[in-house]
Amino acid sequence: MTRVGAVDCGTNSIRLLVADLEPGDGAAPVLREVTRQMQIVRLGEGIDATGAIGEAAMARTLAVAQGYAEQCRDLGCERVRFVATSASRDASNAADFVAGVQDAFGAFDVTPEVVTGQEEAALSFAGATGPLRDAGAPGPYLVVDIGGGSTELVLGDGTGTAVAASRSVDIGCVRLTERHLHDDPPGEDQVWAALSDIVRAVDDVAGTVDLSGVGTLVGLAGSVTTVTAHALGLPAYQRDRIHGAELDVDQVVDACSDLLLSPRSRRRELPFMHEGRVDVIGAGALVWRTVVQRVAHDSGLRTVRASESDILDGIALSQA
Repeated sequence: MTRVGAVDCGTNSIRLLVADLEPGDGAAPVLREVTRQMQIVRLGEGIDATGAIGEAAMARTLAVAQGYAEQCRDLGCERVRFVATSASRDASNAADFVAGVQDAFGAFDVTPEVVTGQEEAALSFAGATGPLRDAGAPGPYLVVDIGGGSTELVLGDGTGTAVAASRSVDIGCVRLTERHLHDDPPGEDQVWAALSDIVRAVDDVAGTVDLSGVGTLVGLAGSVTTVTAHALGLPAYQRDRIHGAELDVDQVVDACSDLLLSPRSRRRELPFMHEGRVDVIGAGALVWRTVVQRVAHDSGLRTVRASESDILDGIALSQA
């Protein structure tokens, strides 16, 4: 058994997973979760306009990174992998962020990896497909990871072990909110402007990733899990109810539309809503609705799934 730490630092949130890697029945190891945590720090705040990580956003994120490093030490992690995604990839001052993380995790000699969109997609796919296979979901699998700055779509074979095609596009919930959805709730012209960006990006993806032969569509990350909680009418954020949930396409579309057009005051009252998602969930829901409708049309799917196993699990498994 090996205890590892995995950190996923995205545009909107930074998350920690400490887990034990144990031998599985096959070649792939099994993760035994010790702790899983998330803080919304909005690292990518304003980056679409300025091209740089803001001073306050940098400070918020590095403070949480310091706390995660202390937990990894206290819990006895043997090694840690820190993956930074869209905001760090796009920022002109990414080197300052890298240096700050190295200082925080000095005991582990960690260098944050500013991964490419393709690497991000592969890690998400690895993290999500194990539970799909265990649940007997039919392949091929299309894994969709909606982040703050970008969205990754990854298609893999029915065994869940091989990535056939992937694409990362800049249609994350923070980026689209800052770019288009300024009013509360957003006006029709703003929604159409955001939708135009999303449709154009999905059309672009379809040139690389075949959306017509998908056996199972599964969505990852906070936008998808929040939409799923809304569709299920949960009285609180219940990870065990959300993980693996299979919903009719119409249920998902209706939940997305409701969140998109609701004022922030109503979103804030929802018992499963994280405060840090109140202002950006509309854009995330619009991305998920558009992808679900396109894949349902092209592949004839009637249901979609949500997963709480994602890039964070893939980062941990990569250390086996």
